[in-house]
Amino acid sequence: MTPVEPRTTLSRRDLLCAAAAAACLPHAARAQGDWPSKPIRLVVPYAPGGSSDTLGRLIARQLQDSLKVSVVVENRAGAGGLIGSQQVAKAPPDGYTLVISGIGSHVIAPVEQPNTFDPMKDFTHIALLGGPPLALVVNAETPYKDFKIFLALAAVDPKGVSWGSPGQGTHGHLTGELLRAAAKLNMVHIAYKGATPAVQDLLAGQIPAGCMTLSSANAHVDSGRLRLLAVSASARVPPYPNTPTFAELGYPQLTGTTWFSLSGPPGMPQAVVDRLNAETRKGLASAAARQQMANESMETIDQDAAAFTRFMAAEIARWAPAARSVSGSGKS
Repeated sequence: MTPVEPRTTLSRRDLLCAAAAAACLPHAARAQGDWPSKPIRLVVPYAPGGSSDTLGRLIARQLQDSLKVSVVVENRAGAGGLIGSQQVAKAPPDGYTLVISGIGSHVIAPVEQPNTFDPMKDFTHIALLGGPPLALVVNAETPYKDFKIFLALAAVDPKGVSWGSPGQGTHGHLTGELLRAAAKLNMVHIAYKGATPAVQDLLAGQIPAGCMTLSSANAHVDSGRLRLLAVSASARVPPYPNTPTFAELGYPQLTGTTWFSLSGPPGMPQAVVDRLNAETRKGLASAAARQQMANESMETIDQDAAAFTRFMAAEIARWAPAARSVSGSGKS
């Protein structure tokens, strides 16, 4: 019996069937193999100069080096991080549009403005970056020499002590409002579009106090132009051993870091998510990144994408009730 020779050419029907099958494959699945093949857009939903911007540019450099494509940082500030985040939620889930997410934009702000987006359903959560503690700081020319004096004077000030945060719905805003309510202080909130303009007004004496990330204010604390009264860290921060934590001062509910993270649109391919998570964690573990994080009083948190997604859900459960309790309070 003569053996059948293997067929080495495809019939026209075979070719048509193969083409039809390929056309049925999801575009995202076909694109995974050559991802990334073009520049990546990384949206920072806050103004330049703050902690989110610092971390965003650090991660952009690390990803650019490891992925061998350009990573373009785009600042889209406004509404406590909601404006830039909304843009990313509506972007194609192909791994080329990402956002620096975090406790302010994806935990607190959506509670205060619930018709914007669902922070769990409308995003793919990729990697937890870490972040700095919050700091209660005042202009060094004010009479607020320490936290106890600040409380005493703020409790009786007939006009109300003006204080700034990086924006409505940020962690700094929520923490300041919780402090105001717990200590029964007369404080008037002023929301800025990011930490940088808030610090500028602090330095100029336009506002006497502010609640923002320590990394946004530490350079001016070191120069003596701002005075550090308290931090939200779980323990005293090594560069400032004489500054107490909120927990030491009787406000343990204010303990926490202003953490930031990397997220993208919903429905991103798992292979792309895993690659971004791995490259991000590798970048944060580098000596250069660790040194920069330490200089900015930031702590890194190493988690895979699944663990980070669970962490996000837990933080929403923790902070959402407090965010609802102060929603609409203060001046914006």
